Amino acid sequence: MKFTVEQSALADGVSWVSRSLSSRPIMTALLGIVISTEGNTIHLTGSDLETTSKSHFNADVKDAGEVLVPGRLLAEISRSLPNKPVTFTLDGTRVLVTAGSAKFTLPTLPLNEYPQVREVPEIDGTVASDLFATAVAQVAIAAGRDESLPTLTGIHVEVKQDSVTLAATDRYRLAVREFSWQAIKPNTETSALLRARTLADAAKSITGSKNVSISFGSTSTNDRLAGFVGDGKTMTSRMLDGTFPPYQHLLPQSFSTTAVIKVEPLLASVRRVALVTDKTVPLRLNFADSKLSLEAGTGEDAQATEELDISLNGEAITIAFNPGFLEDGLQAVGTEFVQIAFTGSNKPAVLTGKSSADGASDESYRYLLMPMRYAS
Repeated sequence: MKFTVEQSALADGVSWVSRSLSSRPIMTALLGIVISTEGNTIHLTGSDLETTSKSHFNADVKDAGEVLVPGRLLAEISRSLPNKPVTFTLDGTRVLVTAGSAKFTLPTLPLNEYPQVREVPEIDGTVASDLFATAVAQVAIAAGRDESLPTLTGIHVEVKQDSVTLAATDRYRLAVREFSWQAIKPNTETSALLRARTLADAAKSITGSKNVSISFGSTSTNDRLAGFVGDGKTMTSRMLDGTFPPYQHLLPQSFSTTAVIKVEPLLASVRRVALVTDKTVPLRLNFADSKLSLEAGTGEDAQATEELDISLNGEAITIAFNPGFLEDGLQAVGTEFVQIAFTGSNKPAVLTGKSSADGASDESYRYLLMPMRYAS
């Protein structure tokens, strides 16, 4: 096997595929990336059996072939090569990689031990890649990190014809995002539970494509896969087992108080006042008389206070939040203003975005945040 390819195309393709490699694979062959030729196209494959990534790009192929090389080493080398044409040459059990005066010799892994990986299921619909990446990022922040509760580490995807709803929760907050997509088949209805980290990684990395095509495996099989396809890149991921908890009833339909605040100064205030807190110490917020007072720390501990002008509608309210979770929600709304809606000081608040102070609230994204107890 021998081919020559541009360094940027190689680095991009290897970077994508290496995301699916495991640091502790169940077999040595899964440490590798499969490199194969098809005409003047190079195909790369990497997998940990749960997630499989593939990429392809054009190259000047002199000799066809297929080889398995250490994946993470190839990724590091690809990134570090000079921006010159890169030549791959298979010589027995070694692969020579050259770019300008840079030369590397890589060992090969036993290709016959590499397991057969599944292909992308039939496509169910498409959506603009930047919209998909934004929606996934807004929801993924609320997914749990505790692997002992695997269901909560996922993003629940629900498809109803031309509408897609993403939801994630770690029990302390809930993020829900709705958007439209172009379904391939009419009356498409399905649901899936996907690893938040995998989905976020795929969505962020596939934004180089105009659109992303999404597929969900048949519900008739136990080995359900979701697939994502962009220009020159694909990823399949096995869905999580278990049932995502029902969440719709947690979202209030009416509120006693709403506050509208400019996001940028609020974020800055939250970060400053939170300097005297940690994850176990709440940030107290007092909404009254068109003012928001932020407070943290009590007694002999370090303390901080700050005050902002706001637009307040309804009863005065005092509530406390985990400052990190509040910051996540403020960053995620993605608008100039945020509306924070309350039903009580000991009940969840809901954050939604607003493009202007007196404009309509964007209900396509809702970030529900549980309050914390605090010492009065």
